[in-house]
Amino acid sequence: MKTILFVCIENAGRSQMAEGFARLYSRNGVEAYSAGSRPAAAINQKAVEVMREIGYDLSGHKPKSLQEIPDIDYDCVVTMGCGDSCPFVKAKYREEWNIPDPKDLQLEKVREIRDLIGEKVKQLLLLLP
Repeated sequence: MKTILFVCIENAGRSQMAEGFARLYSRNGVEAYSAGSRPAAAINQKAVEVMREIGYDLSGHKPKSLQEIPDIDYDCVVTMGCGDSCPFVKAKYREEWNIPDPKDLQLEKVREIRDLIGEKVKQLLLLLP
């Protein structure tokens, strides 16, 4: 089974949506994780709402720090636009997606970010050997 880690600063929006899409699209072929360099207290409710619209429930998720996820060599690590705030995590393959933080955006923009993340996750899953 392949392992993917999605990292952003707060682990409250982008990386949580990416983890959700990886779980949704992988059909048990991938173990997906997400974490943040400075986790928020709660998941962004706009992210919960837009993911619910496509049939994925983020309401049970909670932001996690990098210390709360397995200390393994991941097959892939994707950073979501956190720049220098994203620490190095061991991985065979890395990508930087540079996706805007949806935290303070209107719902329509959060939907656009959700759709962008969904497409990027689909492409990533096709690339994994």
